[in-house]
Amino acid sequence: MTNTVLPRTRVTEQSAAEVNVSKGALTALGVALALVGLWAVACFIGGMVVSGGLLALAKAWISAITGV
Repeated sequence: MTNTVLPRTRVTEQSAAEVNVSKGALTALGVALALVGLWAVACFIGGMVVSGGLLALAKAWISAITGV
């Protein structure tokens, strides 16, 4: 008696709609990340302007964190 083993094969197909949705979601996520990054840079620059420079900002931040 001989046993025959048939290999299992998986067939995966992606429709064009799924690919377009993935690209759209990736684009939307990229735009959102870029906006958050730009906002963070703007806040950092604003903090430096208000405090009087990078060293003053660092001193004020350390003072706020330590409470001294």
